[in-house]
Amino acid sequence: MSVLPKFNSKIFLAPMSGITDPAFRILCAELGTGLTITELTSVHAILYKENQLKQNNSTINEFVEYSEEEHPRSIQLFGNDIDIIVKAAKIVEPYFDMIDFNMGCPAEHITAQQAGAALMQNPEHVKELFTRLVKSVDKPVTLKVRSGINNDSCLLFKNIARIAEDSGIRMIALHARTLKQGYSGNANWEWIRELKDTVKIPVIGNGDVKSPEDAKKMLKETGCDYVMIGRASQGNPYIFKQCKDYFDTGSYKTSTDKQKIEYFFKYLDYTTDFKISFARIKDHALWYTKGIIGGAKIRREITMAKNVEELRKILSRVN
Repeated sequence: MSVLPKFNSKIFLAPMSGITDPAFRILCAELGTGLTITELTSVHAILYKENQLKQNNSTINEFVEYSEEEHPRSIQLFGNDIDIIVKAAKIVEPYFDMIDFNMGCPAEHITAQQAGAALMQNPEHVKELFTRLVKSVDKPVTLKVRSGINNDSCLLFKNIARIAEDSGIRMIALHARTLKQGYSGNANWEWIRELKDTVKIPVIGNGDVKSPEDAKKMLKETGCDYVMIGRASQGNPYIFKQCKDYFDTGSYKTSTDKQKIEYFFKYLDYTTDFKISFARIKDHALWYTKGIIGGAKIRREITMAKNVEELRKILSRVN
């Protein structure tokens, strides 16, 4: 049976579409996250792109970008068709330490395909999917899931978790909100504790962790093995070092405005090795300037910037 890799931290970076590009993941890895995961990746896209790559004699990094600086690293897949999921997993397996399957995305364009969180409504299909997926690869397979569809089905995760464990899934991350909640309202950490009581495999808690104190509180209150941080890391990869320091010493340092911009410049340097759009880079710049002195004015200038050089000039003025 496949074995999970060793994690150097209990705090993981959540996969976030439009945010966790490879340059950002490298920065988070440097600052102490125990695991990086790619953005949500369509299994259909993997098969389509692989045919193109074979014709052009190119590598997988042409469409699923990653870095050797990320270790351990995982790729997150989504889809519904079991045959295609299995084929896609086999294609990407050699390049990643783990394969994560998404049953937590609430986006309408994903759930309309009966993928993401919508899959939770079809446990028999899920059972066959997990069984075949786990058997098809040698790397450990993990799962990201929501609690349920709505308030009336908020405990669907328990049955899915039992199926996952029985099928050989090695670890489960629970975003403690329903599909209908999306990212609104409060995460219910009690569900994470209930998941921990339901399965013996490691559990990752996810939802409303905004600080090192929150991370430690989630571990204590839910008994989960790991904590996943998503939106709180936007523009603030330093949170992973803060968590490590807090766990090790009981205290941590806050970053200055200048340090925040220095981290953005490191991110900017890393983007040169990947195909990251300037629009994406500007989004990151906007996130890094939240909370800094004069941030509103700087963000207005960022939106008008036409290239990386202009961005550097704008942000170089931050003290």
